[in-house]
Amino acid sequence: MIRKSTLVLVTVLMSALAAFAQLETIDAIARGSSTQMGKQFDVKVSIDKWSSDEDRAALKAAFTKGGNDALAEALNKMKAVGRIRIPSNTGFSLAYARSIPTPTGRKIRFVSDRPIAIFEQRNMTRTEQYSLTCGEIDINEQDKDKSTGVLYPAAKLKVNKQGELEFELYQNPWKLTNIIDWNAPKK
Repeated sequence: MIRKSTLVLVTVLMSALAAFAQLETIDAIARGSSTQMGKQFDVKVSIDKWSSDEDRAALKAAFTKGGNDALAEALNKMKAVGRIRIPSNTGFSLAYARSIPTPTGRKIRFVSDRPIAIFEQRNMTRTEQYSLTCGEIDINEQDKDKSTGVLYPAAKLKVNKQGELEFELYQNPWKLTNIIDWNAPKK
């Protein structure tokens, strides 16, 4: 028979291992712009592993073949690399995340297929077309106060007239401020 103390110890150890396995845990405040001005909410991005070059190639091939819908479907089929949490829900999985070195630190880019709410599907709203959630966090390791970011809660990827990839947004982007990188190296 397993004693309660042993069960508690195992639970605590499993929680600690899960937290230790995360490569990145970043907290930020999302501040609205334009029509969302004055609104803000907390965001937590947890990354367990970085996406591979093969993942990037698979997403590029999916978009080339079938546009934004094929990209969203490919993201849906990918194994989660992390999670994003925002208020009023438990969050959802991130399908793709990369860390890119910059002169002052690094840039973290993430994207996932966006969970579509039942009322969006039932009412066939325009928001249903914006099937991606993505963002970019620029970590300034020389001056933490200069770290910035942007969150696109409802977006779709398209090719503009110049042949360049760009995001079309349902609403304005949310500026990420007060960024805390919990896994940053201590000085």
